[in-house]
Order: sequence, then structure tokens, then C-alpha cells
Amino acid sequence: MSRLTLIGIGGNLDSPRWGPPRETLSAALDALAEEGVTITARSAWYRSEPVPASDQPWFINAVAAVETELDAAGLLAVMQAIETRFGRVRGMSNAARVVDLDLLDHQGEQIETGALILPHPRLHQRRFVLEPLAEIAPGWRHPVLMKTARRLLAGLAEGQPVERLPG
Repeated sequence: MSRLTLIGIGGNLDSPRWGPPRETLSAALDALAEEGVTITARSAWYRSEPVPASDQPWFINAVAAVETELDAAGLLAVMQAIETRFGRVRGMSNAARVVDLDLLDHQGEQIETGALILPHPRLHQRRFVLEPLAEIAPGWRHPVLMKTARRLLAGLAEGQPVERLPG
């Protein structure tokens, strides 16, 4: 299962063009598909408290498994171009945003450059990533920690409220 390419999807601000976060994030997934990135699975949508906790709106999150001919850097460039097209403004870390596309894992590769770290350096600490990831790929194994998504999720401390949304 470590040959998967996994993308985290999140946002907590309405888009003037696409509307509330759930609709905006669905449109961002459609935009990925238009760039030749095939979505092979998507988790349910989850609502989660901002991390770190703040007074900004709660996030809508999901995880998608994808297939692509792009290498990790090429996929990241496509994802960042989509974020920009959707109105993402990069500024403060952990700020509210219309859309956030995170490359979580690209076929088990371990990469550390100025622009890209794989696997995503905090995915194993975040319930809003691990809940949807364990839903679509419970046997996925973290390339460094060698623990499955299910085991990483079970090992998280209490906190980081996450709720699965219907539909």
C-alpha cells in the first residue's frame, strides 16, 4: 500500500466563486482531474478544529488517493497552481484559507528539499489527516515510521476534535 500517492484537502473560508468550503474543495479536486491527476478514492468530508486551536472557522478536510504520471515536484507544482487559481493567499502559517492541498505521500518516496518534504512532516500528528486517511487506506504504511494509518491514528493523544460529515 505504500505505493499510493495521497493528497490532503482542506479549507475553512468560503470562495466567492465556488461557495462554502465543501463545494470549493470538490471543485479543487475536479481541477486536479483536469490536470491529468486521477482521483482513485476520496474519504468522506470531515469537520475539524483548527490546529493549533484558534478562533478561525473550523476546517473541512478529506484525503484523496490519486494516480499521476507526475513526479512529486511536478504534482506539488500543479497543486500549488490550483491553490493560487482558487484564491489561496500564502502568508502566515496556519492561517484561514479557501483551499489547502497537501502532498502527504508520493509512492513512499522520502524527499527533503527546500520546497518539498515527503512524507508530509506532520501527517502522523494530525487527526484531521489520519481519520480520512485511515478510512480510504487503513493499511497504508508511513514510509519513515513504518506504522499503518490505522496504528498512527490509534496512537494519537486525545484532542483535535474531528467529526465525519454525512453524505
